[in-house]
Amino acid sequence: MAKFTYTARDRSGQTVNSSLEAANRKEALRVLAARGLQPIQVEESATGKPVATGKTKGSTAVERKARRKDLVSKLSRRERLPFFQALHDLTTSGMSAGESVRLLSIRLQDPMLRTLCIGLWERLGEGSSLSQAMTDFPTVFDGSGINLIQAGEATGSLNDVLSRLIAHLSEQKELRRQLLTALAYPSLILIVSGGVIVFILLFLMPRMEALLSSLGGKLPLSTQILVGLSNFALHYGLFIVGAAIFGGISFWRWRLTKAGRAKTDSWLLRLPLVGTFLVSQTVLSFSQTLSVLLENGINASEALRMTERQITNTQHRQAFKEATERVLQGEAMARALQRTGFLPPLVLDQLSVGENTGNVVPSLKKIATAYRKTISDQLSAFTQILANGILLCVFAFVGFIAFSVVMAVFQLSSTIRLR
Repeated sequence: MAKFTYTARDRSGQTVNSSLEAANRKEALRVLAARGLQPIQVEESATGKPVATGKTKGSTAVERKARRKDLVSKLSRRERLPFFQALHDLTTSGMSAGESVRLLSIRLQDPMLRTLCIGLWERLGEGSSLSQAMTDFPTVFDGSGINLIQAGEATGSLNDVLSRLIAHLSEQKELRRQLLTALAYPSLILIVSGGVIVFILLFLMPRMEALLSSLGGKLPLSTQILVGLSNFALHYGLFIVGAAIFGGISFWRWRLTKAGRAKTDSWLLRLPLVGTFLVSQTVLSFSQTLSVLLENGINASEALRMTERQITNTQHRQAFKEATERVLQGEAMARALQRTGFLPPLVLDQLSVGENTGNVVPSLKKIATAYRKTISDQLSAFTQILANGILLCVFAFVGFIAFSVVMAVFQLSSTIRLR
């Protein structure tokens, strides 16, 4: 007979921690059901000895609860997609959502995911539905995802909802990966070139200056400028770096305010390339989110509200909010969005055709597909322009340094010959 430790709830709702002997796990669950206990967690004892009630590996139940609370506070959006994928794998095989969450709370190895599943299972054990349990984890699940799960539970199409959610979140994750990959190369070039310039100004030029000064004579203008830059960096470089760090932190804290976010978002939209990219990103976010919500049975008004919250640029979000109000008053979606002034005409035409033919969701999906490619092309072009621009500036500066040094050597050599 194997030893099993368990955590369960009795008929009064009290939590019971104890152990029992059974031939296997299935038999242990049967014994608990016969005792009128609802199992929360059942594990086979690794030592084969009874485990003291409320203890696991020398830790008290209070300590376990405190550690779990600490982990719950660290949960983030990163756990959302892996959880949906694991849940979908189990529900597709025929298991109920509740039993799938219970199994995940036992089997998962990732501590964050396991903590999430344990928390969900505890709430399911109290009689909550999956969507209700998810509302207790706002750092992981957003409102649109919770409403989609609720719609799937109500219509019995949870698997289909999970499939669409996984596809939607995977596309968003891939877009973020592309953005980070696109910025990695220019960032590397910027760091390396900055290091080279700092080395030349702070270490090479002072030695060159001492050498050229020992030869006597007047330095050419370009060399004087270079030496001046070197001396300025040596004497005031730390102050400039400190001021830049302070300014950057202050700017970031201001951007976190409502007024600062609105102002900086407005500035970003006016920048060449960046503004076009942000418009494309908004169109993609709007078309992806709205199509998923409408396809899964969320009514149009609620879907528009949820989509509005997914738009990151505050200027676009405000414009979309005003368009949503007009749609709720009976105006056509394409016409209301046209008043925002940021959506491209082709997108508005596709939406208008979709509304007239009753195929809004297919039209939104086509827009999303087209703009995924558009954003990918924009990222590639932006990367090349930024990298080439940085390289051009570095080569120009290094060329200026080489020109200054060579001119100084020639001029000082001429002075020595004349002597």
